Amino acid sequence: MIKSVNPATGAEIRSYALLTPEQLDSRLALAWTAYLEVRRRPMHERAGWVSAVADILEKEKRELGRLMTEEMGKPIGAAIAEAEKCALACRYYAENAERLLGQIDIPTDARRSYVRFDPIGPILAVMPWNFPFWQVIRFAAPAVMAGNVALLKHASNVPGCALAIEEIFRRAGAPEGTLQTLLIEVDDVQRVLDDDRVRAATLTGSTRAGAAIAQGAGRKIKKTVLELGGSDPFIVMPSADLERAIRTAVTARTINNGQSCIAAKRFIVHEQIYSPFVEGFVAGMEALRVGDPMDEATQIGPLATPSIRDGVDDQVQRSVRAGARLLTGGARLDLPGYYYPPTALDQIPDDAPAATEEIFGPVASIFQVSSIEDAIQRANDSVFGLGSSVWTTDPAEQERFVREIEAGQVFVNAMVASHPKLPFGGVKESGYGRELGEWGIREFVNVKTVWVDAGGPGETKESAE
Repeated sequence: MIKSVNPATGAEIRSYALLTPEQLDSRLALAWTAYLEVRRRPMHERAGWVSAVADILEKEKRELGRLMTEEMGKPIGAAIAEAEKCALACRYYAENAERLLGQIDIPTDARRSYVRFDPIGPILAVMPWNFPFWQVIRFAAPAVMAGNVALLKHASNVPGCALAIEEIFRRAGAPEGTLQTLLIEVDDVQRVLDDDRVRAATLTGSTRAGAAIAQGAGRKIKKTVLELGGSDPFIVMPSADLERAIRTAVTARTINNGQSCIAAKRFIVHEQIYSPFVEGFVAGMEALRVGDPMDEATQIGPLATPSIRDGVDDQVQRSVRAGARLLTGGARLDLPGYYYPPTALDQIPDDAPAATEEIFGPVASIFQVSSIEDAIQRANDSVFGLGSSVWTTDPAEQERFVREIEAGQVFVNAMVASHPKLPFGGVKESGYGRELGEWGIREFVNVKTVWVDAGGPGETKESAE
C-alpha cells in the first residue's frame, strides 16, 4: 500500500493499492498501443488535448491546489500558482510545438536533404513530490506534443496528485494510455526500464536516484534526462540594490518551504555590504509567517515528511557543532506536523554540512568574500551546478559571472525560476539534458536525417515533391 499523509498534521489522508505484476504489464501494453495511435495523430489534434489539459488546470486550480497542499504541505497560494504555471506550459507547447518540431531543410549536394523529428515511444518519468504537478506537466506536455506517451512513477507521498494528472489527460480527450500513473515501489522501476516497450526515461530528484536511473537505462542503451539536486549560489556585490537583493534572497531561500532544487541555498556576500545584508536577511527570515499551509496568509508550511524535517535538523546541528554560527531558527518547532523554522547560518567551516551538502529546507548558508574572484570560486566550489543568481549593476561583473559560473542557469539581478520558453537543467552532479523550450521538446525525439537524390524514372513521390 501507498499512504498519503498530511504533513501539516501527520494524519493519513488515504491509502492506495500498489499495482500487481499483471496490472503493471497491462499498463505497459496499453502504453505501447497508445503510442502507436498518438504518433499517427496530426499535431493539431495533440494540441487540442494539451490545450484542454490547460483549460482543466485553470478552471480547477483551487481544487488541485488544495490537493497539492494536503499531500506535500506547500502554502495554498503557491499551490494554486503551480496549477496556473502548468496551464501556461501546456499552452506554450500546444501553440508552438509544430514550429519547434518543424522540418529543417539543410542544403547539401543531394537533391534534397533535411532533418525531421519523430517520436520514440513510451517514456518513463520518475518525478518528485516538491512540485507535484509542475514537474510532471513540464515533461508531459512536450512529450505528448512530440507524439510520445508517458508512464509516470511519482513520489510515494503524492499518489493523489499523480492519479489526478492521469485523470486530467483522460478528461482532456487524449487517447487512453497517453499518460498513465504507475503506483509501484522503487524496486519495480528497473522492471519498467528493462521493458523493450519503454524507450527512454527522465528523472527529477536526488543525485543518487539519478545515478540509479542512468545506470539502469544505460544497461539497455536508453536515453535519459536527469534534473538533479542543487546548491545554488546567490551572490551579492557592493553595487547591488541591497534592499531588493535582501528581499529577493529571503523569497529565494524559502520558496516551497525551502524544498526546491533551484532555491538559493548559499549566499555569497561581499565584505563591504556583508553586515547590512546579514542584518536585513535575518530580519526578513524572522518575519515570515509559519503555520497552516491552507491559510492564505501562511508563508512557510511544513516540510513534506518527518524524515526530511529530521534530516534538515541534523544537517543544521552538525554544522553548528563544526563551528557555524546560528543566526536564527535552528530547532524543530513544537507543532503538529513536520515544521522547521526559517534558519540562517554564517561563519561556516568549509567541511560543515551547510557548506558541502544540499539542505532541502528553509536553511540559508551565508559566506563572506572579499572579491569577485573569491565569489566565483566559492560559487563553483560545489558538486552541483543547477542555477545561480548574481546581484550587481556593474556590466563587467555581470559578464564575468555569466561567463565563469559553472551552472545551467545564471540569473542577473533576479531569482532563479523556470520558464516554458527557456531551457532548464544543470551541469556536474545537477544532471544533464534539458527540459522546456525547444531544447526540452527535442530531448525525446529521433532526430532523423533524410537524404534524397534524383531517382530518374523510378523517382519516388517524396523526392519528386
